[in-house]
Amino acid sequence: MRGTLTEVPAIFRAVLHAFELAQEDIRRWCVPLTKTDWNARPFGLPSVAFHIRHIIGSLDRLLTYAEGRELTSEQLAALRTEIDLEEEPDPLMQELDAAIKRSSQRIHSFFASNLEESRFVGKKRLPATLAGLLIHLADHTQRHVGQAITTAKVLVVLAETRS
Repeated sequence: MRGTLTEVPAIFRAVLHAFELAQEDIRRWCVPLTKTDWNARPFGLPSVAFHIRHIIGSLDRLLTYAEGRELTSEQLAALRTEIDLEEEPDPLMQELDAAIKRSSQRIHSFFASNLEESRFVGKKRLPATLAGLLIHLADHTQRHVGQAITTAKVLVVLAETRS
C-alpha cells in the first residue's frame, strides 16, 4: 500500500515492504534504548537484541531454503548461539541493515514464474514452495519485530515506574 517498488512482482514487493517496515519500526521503538535495555529480559521475555539477531539469521536461513539449498554448518552454528549473545545496539543495527540489503538483493534474483516451485525446509525436508517461503519470511520478520517492540515498550514502562 506504499505505492513503491511497482516494477517488482507483487509477492516480492510485499516482502520488500515488510523489510522496510521492520527497519522503520525497530528504529522508532528499539534504537532509543540503552545497551542494557537491548539485552534485558524483563519478565523472562527474550531480549530486543535476541529478536534482532534472530531476524538477521532467519533472513539468511529462509532465503537459503528459498534458493533450493541446505543450510551450511556455519548457519547452523549461528542459529545455536542466537539466544546467548550479548549485543551492542549500533553494530547490531548496522548488521540488520546489511542483512536486509543482502536479502532484498537475493529476492530480486527470483523469478515470479518460479513461485510454485517446490522447496524443502530443515533436516526433515518439510515441503514448501518458493512463494510459501517468501510469505513466511515476511511474516516471520514482522512477528519478531513485534516481539522486539513489545519488549522495548515493557522496558520503557518499567523505567517510567522507577522514576
